[in-house]
Amino acid sequence: MSTSNTVVEAIEEEALRRKPSKGIGPLAKLLPFLLVYKSMLAAAFVALVVATAATLSFPIAARQVLDRGFADSDAGVISQYFALLILVGVVLGAASAIRFYFVSWLGERLVADLRQAVYANVLTLSSSFFEITRTGEVVSRLVADTTLIKTVVGSSASVALRNLFTLFGAAIGMVLTSATLSGLTLAATPLIILPLVVFGRWVRRLSRDSQDRIADTSAFGTETLGAVQTVQAFNHEEIDRRGFMSTVNQAFDAARKRILARSILTALIVSIGFSALVGVLWFGALEVQAGQMSGGELAQFVFYAFLVAGALTALSDVWGDVQMAAGATERLIELLEVESDIQGPAHPVALPTPAQGAIEFSNVTFSYPTRPGVSALNDFSLKITPGQTVAIVGPSGAGKSTVFQLLLRFYDPQHGSVTLDGVELRQADPAALRAEMALVPQDSVVFGMSAADNIRYGRPDATDAEVRQATQDALLGDFFETLPDGLNTAFGERGITLSGGQRQRMSIARAILRDAPVLLLDEATSALDAESEKLVQQALDGLEKGRTTLVIAHRLATVKKADQIVVMDEGRVVAIGRHEELIAQNGLYARLAKLQFGRDALAGH
Repeated sequence: MSTSNTVVEAIEEEALRRKPSKGIGPLAKLLPFLLVYKSMLAAAFVALVVATAATLSFPIAARQVLDRGFADSDAGVISQYFALLILVGVVLGAASAIRFYFVSWLGERLVADLRQAVYANVLTLSSSFFEITRTGEVVSRLVADTTLIKTVVGSSASVALRNLFTLFGAAIGMVLTSATLSGLTLAATPLIILPLVVFGRWVRRLSRDSQDRIADTSAFGTETLGAVQTVQAFNHEEIDRRGFMSTVNQAFDAARKRILARSILTALIVSIGFSALVGVLWFGALEVQAGQMSGGELAQFVFYAFLVAGALTALSDVWGDVQMAAGATERLIELLEVESDIQGPAHPVALPTPAQGAIEFSNVTFSYPTRPGVSALNDFSLKITPGQTVAIVGPSGAGKSTVFQLLLRFYDPQHGSVTLDGVELRQADPAALRAEMALVPQDSVVFGMSAADNIRYGRPDATDAEVRQATQDALLGDFFETLPDGLNTAFGERGITLSGGQRQRMSIARAILRDAPVLLLDEATSALDAESEKLVQQALDGLEKGRTTLVIAHRLATVKKADQIVVMDEGRVVAIGRHEELIAQNGLYARLAKLQFGRDALAGH
């Protein structure tokens, strides 16, 4: 089994263990998605009504066969009634097939539209949303919750409606056929429902506990097998074997209790239900013997009784699914209704064309939503002229990455302003703003697509020749020539088939091809060896010409070539200057240089 299938199954199991909704009200929020396909809904409803009518007419046809067909000596009459039964069966089969097609189609279409709508909305949400919401939770809602909804709309809802119609129709048929037998059946109903209510809750609780124990077993095995070398290196095999055996036995005990509960419930339902049915048939047989009703009427009543019992059983089975789907709908609609903290203005101010790359932070104070009491930037001010290369240095937590986060407008500052070419970022269209920037992050991202598509990510209309040139500039040309499909080679998820250096050079090639006026480098050469770093640095030197470049730097070569170095501490600018000037001041920069760059930094080399 593939890793992706395993992940999907784990997500679905987690979703099934969530609490169902107490009501089915949230399902009403699916109506706007369904009403787009009114003709399909109408066709499904008509097929449902026809199938139900055919089902309810079967006992009537059977009665006619028993009471009139066998009573008539003419074989032709008998054949007519049996032909009628066959016709009812054909209509039922055709209507059921049509209903299944339209309802299943609606289920699949609803899920596809819902997934698209939720995913499209999530893509627009700001970084503050993902600070407090796990990505795995979002994926679970997109995959597992939509699957639960598909099960209900494409199957369970249809089953519920069909059995609801059948239940009422058959109940009316029972009363019209024999009010006396209907009264006896109604009197026996509580004897069947009571065990369902009492033992049903016990069974559901034990079923959920059994699922949880199975999940524990899976989690324990996945964790230890995923780190099997560590397990073996520390001679932990026997301890882990006993631990896994314990979780397996706990899962077995939970399953045994669940099986016992289901067995008791089945025994009660079957014995009570069968006894009640035999009792009603016994009374009905006496009625037939006394001439109070015909054999056909008794058969008709029995058929209706079976339809009622089957409908009730089916409704009880799907009710749990409907509740689960209601809960899933609630969670999905939550994602669909979330609005991003970062909104484009109704009338955005256009950025100058061509962009110059002038950047200014004015008295900016900012705290991340999850840390409202801690200022990542505190009264931060910085002015960068077009074409400058500015290196930002400082200890961990000084606010260096936050500068990039605000410049890309992933967040808005609580106080102060950030401008690009004189336009305050809040007044600009976020998409237009980000189009003026190219980012090379420290943790390079490679998507599970071809190399060419990865490099084109920021400029989809780039030609093959431009893509190849970007790979040459990022020193990836020779690497791709060794692959059987060259630039069309597809990488695994997150680019796991590439080394750290290759992933970083992919990000650099992407930024080179983007050709934006503002370049943001978050330690862009950190994963490269010394020789590759020197060559890539040459490519970056060429890329930086005529552009405003901000570099979060930890290496001496990057810092020394900067037009100015901004030293940050506790969210503030504590010093600005060139390398030699800052070394001479013997302040924070000198201490950082000694720790990070070594003795050569202090010597000015």
